[in-house]
Amino acid sequence: MTSKTEIKNGAWVKESAFGIWFTGTETWVKYVLTKALDDLESMTHNRNPSYPVILDVGCGHGLSFPILEKRFNPKKIIGLDVDPMTQSRTQRNIALCNCEIQIQNNNASNIDLKDNSVDMLFCHQTFHHLVEQEQAIQEFFRVLKPGGVLLFAESCRRYIYSFLIRFLFRHPMDVQKSDLEYIELIRATGFDLEEQNISRPFLWWSREDLGILEFFHLPENQENREETMVNLVAYKT
Repeated sequence: MTSKTEIKNGAWVKESAFGIWFTGTETWVKYVLTKALDDLESMTHNRNPSYPVILDVGCGHGLSFPILEKRFNPKKIIGLDVDPMTQSRTQRNIALCNCEIQIQNNNASNIDLKDNSVDMLFCHQTFHHLVEQEQAIQEFFRVLKPGGVLLFAESCRRYIYSFLIRFLFRHPMDVQKSDLEYIELIRATGFDLEEQNISRPFLWWSREDLGILEFFHLPENQENREETMVNLVAYKT
């Protein structure tokens, strides 16, 4: 394996410099993070009245913190990220929040939290960076309280394998999954995941042509389309 995709601590692939920069931009917030949260929130159907403790797995720059606080009104947000620079990168966004923010420099496959301690787990564009995905999803299930909710938004194999993404970002290529494989993994772990709580947005930036065909109203072959994204809301019952 080349240094560009070197496995760190056996569990993650260090992001490219471009990737670290881009995930801290307003473009990321507007077109990626906010779009995903709009979709995910619509699928919660207000099932739970409150989410006192939210765990944000792969929190990066902490851009999600003020958005999660505004939407779900938690008492505490725990930001988890394996990158040792997370503590310094998140400070600006921590300052924007009124609720308690705790940062854990920890691995998603071995979360340093008690069983049944989290009301909501938010995993956005993180899971495809993980090498130990089966262990991570089991940890998600373990730390969620009964009735707790998993908000999961991921890029699928088709998108990760595209030329532009391989050029600009770094991922563990051997573990990438399709939308159906992600769904199967989550259900096999024990989560309650209904079809109505699964979305497959075919966003312009996730396509090989970056939405050019759609922009010029040109026909696209949608038959047997392999999905680029999957968003879902699952519950621990």
